[in-house]
Amino acid sequence: MLINTLNSFVFKYIRFIEMLGVLMRIFSFSLVSWMGSESPFLFVWAFNTTDAVILSWCSILKKDSAYTLLNVFWIMVGIIGMLRASQISAIDFKSAWLHLITQIMALVS
Repeated sequence: MLINTLNSFVFKYIRFIEMLGVLMRIFSFSLVSWMGSESPFLFVWAFNTTDAVILSWCSILKKDSAYTLLNVFWIMVGIIGMLRASQISAIDFKSAWLHLITQIMALVS
């Protein structure tokens, strides 16, 4: 029920929400272009991933498979970028993921 309400809201204001996502993407890439290696990369990746979620949602509602694929790809790239920017090692990530799965299984059973 909540997802239907959210979808209705997004669809009603889709032009505004899409423009917000596009402006967010322009801002995040402009920040990296202007600041170079001094960029706050974790913030940029989080911001860029958020706009990818917004744009993915809009493209899914519009049934635009090309932009859905493109923006879902950017979500995956953003997650990897955030992990790298936060300097989490692969071993730490695997350990945290395993711990999360263990906790979820304990709740389910």
